[in-house]
Amino acid sequence: MAICITIIILASPIAVYKIVNQPQTKPPAKPQIRALRVACVGDSITELSNYTTDLQLLLGANYSVGNFGVSGSTVSLSSYKPYMYQPQFQLAQEDEPNIVVIMLGTNDAHSDLEQYNESFEDDYNTLVNSFQNLDSQPQVLVVESPPVFNNSLDLNSTFFSNTVIPHIQNVANYQNVPTVDVYDAFGNQANYTVDGVHPNSDGAELIASQVYDTINQQDDSSSVTSAP
Repeated sequence: MAICITIIILASPIAVYKIVNQPQTKPPAKPQIRALRVACVGDSITELSNYTTDLQLLLGANYSVGNFGVSGSTVSLSSYKPYMYQPQFQLAQEDEPNIVVIMLGTNDAHSDLEQYNESFEDDYNTLVNSFQNLDSQPQVLVVESPPVFNNSLDLNSTFFSNTVIPHIQNVANYQNVPTVDVYDAFGNQANYTVDGVHPNSDGAELIASQVYDTINQQDDSSSVTSAP
């Protein structure tokens, strides 16, 4: 009996040593999924309003919203400031977006630019194609911009409503891409703007809400894939 007890006492520290010093196997790390990248392309309505910030809050942490707006920029390649000739255009492409939200056309209603009306749709198609051809193969959303409520900025509200907006709709139909109807969402409510053109905080929230709803519709139809 004493011999058995001695063996147990001597063996126990060795067993404990082996247990304590046995290498611990860690579970494999879960692959990290990058947030879906949303590139917001546009003019001052994009660059200077808080709509992109509001959109980020609505979409949450699974999305990363980038503001690539350029004040005064146009769809037209014949204007004084074509969007496609701006550094932000290249930056938006380099961001490898999964979703591209294009809200341009307001400055194309400038009285000096009406002469380039015939090339508007071709130039807009070029812009859409430039994003669609990216390796990230983003879903492009085309926004019908808010109404122009006055011409204090030398923007022709009638030309915008009767010519620019139909052009934007034609491009969306031709490209078979979703539209975000901010134009009708604003209606006749000039109080959504600070100067008849640029949205105030309420207007920015409305734009963000419209874009958010459209993105969700695309998610539901599985048109937007997760980021690599």
